[in-house]
Amino acid sequence: MQLLKKVALPKTNILFIINPISGGRDKANIPGLIDKHLEKARFNANYCFTEYVGHASELAAEAGNKNFDVVVAVGGDGTINEVGTQVLAQGKTLGILPFGSGNGLSRYLQIPMDTVKAIKVINALHVKRIDSAIFNGKRFFNMAGMGFDAHISAIFAGDKKRGLSGYVKLGLKEMLDYKPEIYQINVDGKSLSRRAFVVSIANSSQYGNNTYISPEASVTDGLLDVCVIRSFPLLLLPKLAYHMLRGKTHNSDMVEIIRGREIKITREKAAAIHIDGEPYQMGREIEVSVVPLSLNIITPDYEA
Repeated sequence: MQLLKKVALPKTNILFIINPISGGRDKANIPGLIDKHLEKARFNANYCFTEYVGHASELAAEAGNKNFDVVVAVGGDGTINEVGTQVLAQGKTLGILPFGSGNGLSRYLQIPMDTVKAIKVINALHVKRIDSAIFNGKRFFNMAGMGFDAHISAIFAGDKKRGLSGYVKLGLKEMLDYKPEIYQINVDGKSLSRRAFVVSIANSSQYGNNTYISPEASVTDGLLDVCVIRSFPLLLLPKLAYHMLRGKTHNSDMVEIIRGREIKITREKAAAIHIDGEPYQMGREIEVSVVPLSLNIITPDYEA
């Protein structure tokens, strides 16, 4: 009787790119948790810490040249954006350990907020493809937009005390003086004009912290949701907050959602925008398009 030899399967080379300041949480113990819980029989693991804005993108680009098959963003939506953009360009696979202020994409994909559980999701190596989008030449995966949320993102970026409570306090303070503006919006050839508090382009359903702007959005439908929060009196803010926290904005008379593939927006003036929560300054003209099923990403195998 001939015995069959066990053949050792090749290991997956994996790099963890850790943003030490995202979400205001200490990450000094992350390498130890990776070493303890990542399956050594399956992965050759390395890790590195970012040192400045844009460094995650540089490290992810280098990872592709060093034969890493999987690159894991350890941070929030901004870190995911930097790493994911390079991973997509190289045809590699993205993993996520959520450590942001909101973790919008991670929550949508049902990636656990518990780090050990999130590492175990990576162990399973269940890969799916999701849509991405391009906003005036910049890639995004979760959410982009303009208006009040972009205004707050621009101010919040300079706040050393990052976190949800700081974001909420800043938002309430700035809301008193913020003036909505008129946007000319074209979605797949359909034109409309709206005075809006916020115009968000949603790939997934939420900003983060289970705060939903487009509860029925999907990262696999080949469409983007243009979400217009209409100008409203401040006394209706609790109503809007309730709809967002309960995932009911698609039924709200304060929010209009238009779904499409090609979006053009003209606003009154150049101002801040945000891309996956990170602020930029851009001009009046905005063009956005979806790129269907363009990113390989590790998700829980129970994610729909």
